[in-house]
Amino acid sequence: MLPSTKKVVVGLSGGVDSSVAAAILCERGDDVIGLTLWLMRGKGQCCSEGMVDAAKICEQLGIEHKIVDSRDTFEQYIIDYLVAGYEAGITPLPCSQCNKAVKFGPMVKYAKAELGADYIATGHYARITYDETLQRYQLRRAIDRSKDQTYFLYDLEQDILAATIFPLGDTLKTQTREIAAGLNLSTADKPESQDLCLVEKHGSMKTFLDKYLNERPGEIVNTQGAVLGQHLGIHHYTIGQRRGIGIAAPEPLYVVALDASKNRVVVGSREETHGGECTVDRVNWVSIPQPSAPIRAQVQVRYRSEAVPVSVIPLDNGKVKLVFDEPQFGITPGQAAVWYDEDIVLGGGIIDPIG
Repeated sequence: MLPSTKKVVVGLSGGVDSSVAAAILCERGDDVIGLTLWLMRGKGQCCSEGMVDAAKICEQLGIEHKIVDSRDTFEQYIIDYLVAGYEAGITPLPCSQCNKAVKFGPMVKYAKAELGADYIATGHYARITYDETLQRYQLRRAIDRSKDQTYFLYDLEQDILAATIFPLGDTLKTQTREIAAGLNLSTADKPESQDLCLVEKHGSMKTFLDKYLNERPGEIVNTQGAVLGQHLGIHHYTIGQRRGIGIAAPEPLYVVALDASKNRVVVGSREETHGGECTVDRVNWVSIPQPSAPIRAQVQVRYRSEAVPVSVIPLDNGKVKLVFDEPQFGITPGQAAVWYDEDIVLGGGIIDPIG
């Protein structure tokens, strides 16, 4: 549901999705301004090249283009956050953190205070509706479930949802490409980003982390504590990982746990990576108020995982406990758990370390 014609600031990354989002708003007569956040130092697809492509789109659409230097904010909330998390033996999820702290919050503030805009818009595949009974904005999955990005948007609060438009929420990705081609947008044939922006810039997460974390050799052990081999740093591993462990065994070995206190990587069978429950911290109840009693929902514990049945149990400390109907593979501390009622995002948070 898009609001009536208003002044809208569109976040432009230089990709086809944000380009089409801007074009749709221009076509319907909104007063549109393009905004690109400069996130990383040095050259990289998401920054220097992206800013050039975003500028070209603004020129094509005949709209103003603003660039905001957000490199210090990105360094603080994403680089430092990632490095500290990996060093502590968790696998942080930077995208949801970036959306809340680096992109949407600062964009809304800048758009309203500096540009006098009514809304911001992005090229994310998600939808926002309003529930009159609850008097809350609701975050909903995109029509194109294969492109749905609500898993990364669960941390957006009511004031941000009230000021945000997702023009592509009712659009299939194939239609987005068709619209871009039909309008002869310069980004119509631009390939999609396949990795995290930091991975694209540095070549791999390992290369990125090696810039910030020194080698710290330790033991690789099985779940009984027997030493099987050595590692060069627990930050090179994540729960559920199978490849790259470097241990010969009759059966495939998976990373079961990362013990930062003992600097150990714990490995075991695939069955040993499954867990029946977990606790979740930094919870944001998105589309409903925080419940006082357990609720039933469907939860994703990874972006590409299927949503599975779960009991969501609110705890006194503001956390929740998730009890899965069936044990789940590779529940990873630091990643997001996001629970849904069909297509409505009920809430989400960050999976706690075990123990």
